[in-house]
Amino acid sequence: MHMDMDAFFASIEQLDDPSLRGKPLIVGGEHRGVVSTCSYEARKFGIHSAMPIAEARRRCPHGIYIKPRMKRYVEMSALVREAISAFSPLVEMASVDEAYLDATGLERLFGPVEEMGRQLKEAVRDATGGLTCSVGIAPVKFLAKISSEQRKPDGLFLLRPEQVAPFLESLPVRAVPGVGRQFAAALAQLGVKTCGDVLRGNEDFWTRRFGKAGTALWERAQGIDPREVVPWTSPKSESAEVTLDRDTRDLVILRSWLLRHAERVGASLRRHGLAGRTITLKIKYTDFRQITRQVTLPHRVNSTETIFETACAILEGLELADRVRLIGVGVSGFEAGGSSQLSLMPEKKPVQDEQRRGRLDKAVDALRSRYGRDAVVRGRLFDVDPDDRRKVGVQAERAEADTWK
Repeated sequence: MHMDMDAFFASIEQLDDPSLRGKPLIVGGEHRGVVSTCSYEARKFGIHSAMPIAEARRRCPHGIYIKPRMKRYVEMSALVREAISAFSPLVEMASVDEAYLDATGLERLFGPVEEMGRQLKEAVRDATGGLTCSVGIAPVKFLAKISSEQRKPDGLFLLRPEQVAPFLESLPVRAVPGVGRQFAAALAQLGVKTCGDVLRGNEDFWTRRFGKAGTALWERAQGIDPREVVPWTSPKSESAEVTLDRDTRDLVILRSWLLRHAERVGASLRRHGLAGRTITLKIKYTDFRQITRQVTLPHRVNSTETIFETACAILEGLELADRVRLIGVGVSGFEAGGSSQLSLMPEKKPVQDEQRRGRLDKAVDALRSRYGRDAVVRGRLFDVDPDDRRKVGVQAERAEADTWK
């Protein structure tokens, strides 16, 4: 069973402010960035998640554009999670607004599985004060996710085992989770538009053509998905990014954002008792081309300065192809051990230096926890506009929501 909240962020805003109901509401950046989500009234204008805000404004200039309130969304997500956890011991939160449930063998408690779906929808509505969700029920995870999209909003769709083959025969490959725009374009060149078309080739053909992605596609076209509902998985990465107000090549500006990101990411890692070895730099150019570069350090770190220095070293090793629109930093590789890549940092950073940085970070974290995020500001950020500083807070709230993923 896959539960997906309907236009979650926008629905919360309309719930909290009834004057927004029935109006085209877009949650995202004010001028730049992308749409986080939008109301169904806004979707009539062709607006969708991840669309650039500038494009959304062209399509719907009279829409209402508001900034995300991630803390509020996370609060509501916790209520949703609590409500659906009463239905199954196996609940996997896939993101802040969607979850998988294993409904196997629960008929004696809730009746037929479609009745369980109806009860779950009602429980979510009651827990959130009126928000709706859509539920898809199917034999395997990816089909349950596709099923939850069939009758949005406030829908319920049951795909029985004997219906899987005819359902997949005409299902567009683009609807299969994991098949992105480029993959779909490559498939279209082969004349493949539906899952039925995929089955004209055998597994060897698809594996030779696209590797593991081809094998997975061939399996999905037959309704095969061995993944189970996993109640909790350890976090794999922590990151922060920002869409700049103005595209730039100015390294001073870019480095200042790397420092802010390093502060946010480092603080979150320390709060959760995590440290990682791989530092990743993400760049999106003015024409929306995106690149990522990373290095793996010989030891796991979570200090702000080390994350910042490593990200700066990666940036300085790049020849920027254009002005930068978005810049981000991530840390991963939380597990112990693993292979080591070439590091741009000194090969043997003194342990005492890391310990000193750890003590400094601990003191700064404590002050900010007690007096607020702006209680301590690094000297290198004194010249940064206070409005820009607040954007770091938005990124921090977004990261809290990402911990569900």
